[in-house]
Amino acid sequence: MTKLTGQQIADAGLDGWVYLLNGLQTRIHTRDFATGLSVVNAIGNEAEEMNHHPDLNLRYTHVDARLTSHSEHGVTDRDIRLARTISSIAVNAGVQLESANVSRLELALDTPTAESVLPFWAAVLAMEHLSGPDFGDELRDPSDALPTVWFQTSGSEEPRQRWHPDVWVDPAQVQSRIDAALAVGGALVSDAEAPSFWVLADPEGNRVCLCTWQDRG
Repeated sequence: MTKLTGQQIADAGLDGWVYLLNGLQTRIHTRDFATGLSVVNAIGNEAEEMNHHPDLNLRYTHVDARLTSHSEHGVTDRDIRLARTISSIAVNAGVQLESANVSRLELALDTPTAESVLPFWAAVLAMEHLSGPDFGDELRDPSDALPTVWFQTSGSEEPRQRWHPDVWVDPAQVQSRIDAALAVGGALVSDAEAPSFWVLADPEGNRVCLCTWQDRG
């Protein structure tokens, strides 16, 4: 298996899917719980046949699905094939996939001394410390229930914002989210790193980054 780039994934033309933080995600609108359960069962049967298993979150009116090849720390052709299979299951069930409202949250701690604070957050959050070329230095929840926490080198000048969220979204959704934020009093702080990320702030100056897969190594 070979890890695919964001552009290769985009070129696959998967309608209703979005590439977020090394995984493919979609939301399957099922209308009711019974339909959702039948869709999950159908996906499970196909996943067993392929020996490649997605993360599924069954809710009353939708199912969230995330695909990633853990051995490659990213998306491979196996995930593309399973995504197409799930899309076919949705069509056969008469339900729809969408990615416009799907996002992935990370938390970033701006600190000049990550090595001194990282063990504390690993302890209180009961997270694994991962490091290396595929991770950097970050904390991950083994059950994938909590957002990943990563540590960004910053200065020590005061006042400064310690924590900021990174919200990963479909590139096609960035402008609409920026427009909505500006309409309610937010500000665009910087687009210097676009289309990799945009920095916005709420009316009190608290910052958030809107992030995409684009223009990244």
